[in-house]
Amino acid sequence: MTDTIPLFPLSHGVFPDGMLQLQIFEVRYLDLMKRCHQQQIPFGVPWLKAGSEVQVPGQQPLLYSHGCLAHIREFEQVQPNFFRVVCQGGLRFEIANVQPGPFGVWQGNVQYTPQDPEVELPPHLQTHADRLGKVIASAQKQGLLDKLPIFAPYHLDQCGWLANRYAEAIAGGPELKLQLLSEPDPLKRMEDVIQFMNE
Repeated sequence: MTDTIPLFPLSHGVFPDGMLQLQIFEVRYLDLMKRCHQQQIPFGVPWLKAGSEVQVPGQQPLLYSHGCLAHIREFEQVQPNFFRVVCQGGLRFEIANVQPGPFGVWQGNVQYTPQDPEVELPPHLQTHADRLGKVIASAQKQGLLDKLPIFAPYHLDQCGWLANRYAEAIAGGPELKLQLLSEPDPLKRMEDVIQFMNE
């Protein structure tokens, strides 16, 4: 499936079901966020390869070819020209081309990647689910679950969901993150994450 969507390029993107917290102050994005919130439509978050997150006149940012949709879950207008939004990652996509759009918001022609199939976590990887499960349980016990940057429900038994949570948390540049984001096999993505963690 192909689509044309507004883009919000970032130096650090989001994974499916991941949490993305943004502070919005640029005029072009104030309009975009208000529109997406009112119409309940997502926007695209590609990783920046070169260029600035903030608009520079005459400069087109260079983007990596993969990204992820972001759906607004929380919207707070702190001041007339300052929003705080919390988004949840949706479908992954691959960018075919980028073009200028209204108010200086880049538009991307994208092709969506299918959602991960349900692949149960094999026994030899269970320790990694247990580790994250303990973090969630500890936060819940301390009444800090709303401070944890992870949305419920917690699919600790699913390779794709667990791999994405670890991929968000590990140290690594955009190339590493995008390699994981674009991996279609949830089990291989999980195994790759563990390999990167052990290196």
